[in-house]
Amino acid sequence: MLRKMMRSKIHRATVTHADLDYEGSVTIDVDLLEAADIIPYEWICIWNCTQGTRLETYVIPGDRGSGVICVNGAAAHLNAPGDIVILCTYVQMEDEQARKHHGKCVRVTADNKLLGIEPEIAGPRMPAKYDAESL
Repeated sequence: MLRKMMRSKIHRATVTHADLDYEGSVTIDVDLLEAADIIPYEWICIWNCTQGTRLETYVIPGDRGSGVICVNGAAAHLNAPGDIVILCTYVQMEDEQARKHHGKCVRVTADNKLLGIEPEIAGPRMPAKYDAESL
């Protein structure tokens, strides 16, 4: 039996741009893609913590070190610059492998610079706002 598991996520990133006229996708800084092991054109979910919306799209790489998180196309109606989002990918795996699996959580600063890569922290222990000292 296959199980769908959280593979990696970029946690509480800040939307920097929303481009309604672009064809679709989400543009993400290559530094963050590499940290989360996400590749161009990979399927991704965007969970908007500010507005409470969720959507699925695909990834295109943004300039390295730019901190860009640009939601493109129709999804720009659901995400505005300054919104806090979680960007999440999944993987399917056999049950035995899934039971040993641990997803990767990439934590970022308010300007989308890499803070660290850690296992998921179960709530309510995870602070709503954090910095390098709180991790």
